[in-house]
Amino acid sequence: MSHTLVFTDQYVRRAAKFIKRHPELRQQYLKTLQLLEANPFHPSLRLHPLSGKLSGLHSVSINLSYRITLELLIEGEKIIPVNVGDHDAVY
Repeated sequence: MSHTLVFTDQYVRRAAKFIKRHPELRQQYLKTLQLLEANPFHPSLRLHPLSGKLSGLHSVSINLSYRITLELLIEGEKIIPVNVGDHDAVY
């Protein structure tokens, strides 16, 4: 079952800044988005729910240092990315 990524204007701006700062991660970032769309529960994404002030959001890994936080609306099959960056930036 394929899911739909829904990008907000705010996320698009954040992602563009992230890619500008880390052009070497562009391919990994795009691969993460493709995998997220195809199967958000794929083990390599390390999908997990967040707690505290980010309760209600989830996180997936681009690599060991960088994450994407997102709203995961599985019942509607929609995935809304919220933020992208290193651990400190997104948490």
